[in-house]
Amino acid sequence: MSETAPLVEVKGLKKYFPVRSGVWGRVQAQVKAVDGVDLTIYPGETLGVVGESGCGKTTLGRLMLRLLEATAGQVFFEGVDLLQLGKEEMRARRRSMQIIFQDPYSSLNPRMTVGGIIGEALKVHRLAARDEVAGRVEHLLEIVGLPPSYVRRYPHEFSGGQRQRIGIARALAVSPRFIIADEPVSALDVSIQAQIINLLQDLQRDLGLTYMFIAHDLSVVQHISDRVAVMYLGRVVEIARREELYGHPSHPYTRALLSAVPVPDPQVVRSRTVLKGDVPNPANVPSGCPFHPRCPEREDICTRVVPRLVDIGDGHCTACLLRYPAEVRAELETDAATGEIREQESKSL
Repeated sequence: MSETAPLVEVKGLKKYFPVRSGVWGRVQAQVKAVDGVDLTIYPGETLGVVGESGCGKTTLGRLMLRLLEATAGQVFFEGVDLLQLGKEEMRARRRSMQIIFQDPYSSLNPRMTVGGIIGEALKVHRLAARDEVAGRVEHLLEIVGLPPSYVRRYPHEFSGGQRQRIGIARALAVSPRFIIADEPVSALDVSIQAQIINLLQDLQRDLGLTYMFIAHDLSVVQHISDRVAVMYLGRVVEIARREELYGHPSHPYTRALLSAVPVPDPQVVRSRTVLKGDVPNPANVPSGCPFHPRCPEREDICTRVVPRLVDIGDGHCTACLLRYPAEVRAELETDAATGEIREQESKSL
């Protein structure tokens, strides 16, 4: 897969939200929702993105589609930096990129029929003549497993699973190549979750789609993903092939997440890694490794050096200083010591 050019490439993506206070609304701090994310997604694959609530998963997805404007960074789609495109150029690109929202209840306009919701994209992008829209919409409903007769019904007449199928049909209307699925099954019953996951996999196989699948349920992500990225406090701390990450997790945070996954066998006893403390305030990120206040394995270097993603073998990248190759760690320790000396010299002057 690495021999193929990436479909999507994210470089140094950041999103800071200002915290204002006082009479004049002056900026007192910056909430670092996404803080320097690097990702590559290859054609035809599913990249799972996992992490605790508030780690920046949804914000990352919205930044990549420019539903939010980034503070800094680059998002390349088919080699074109989306953040540099004008309004009309971006509108044309949106045909190739779509999103499936988390909440199937609030993501559909309650005043529009199903036919209007799905057909709207066809009209906006001028993909079908007026007399062809109804037929296209009925075909899309059939693709996602709903009867064509539903075109005249309203969202409140459907269950959660049916609404999410409508949301998927809306995303497919413009024949996209890349879809961001933002926790598409988290609001559904377990039995319905399986149906939606199977539907997404069937559509990927039949239509050649590429997914970024955002979720907090590691069992679901393991089932659908080819590679998995783990986020913590706005940063990717580990990324690897599914089998490698679940079988040999490198980052202490990843191991803690995996230890919390329930095992459907009462005879199996799993050793739990219980993290102490709360997730730090993203407006006041700790120095060094952001995870070090909660890490059971932290060393002195973890409080001083900000880790970056380093390939530790076979495309398995980690942002844990303790897992770096010896030469990389030695280089970072030297740089950290040099930086401390310069800081002391500047203070003495």
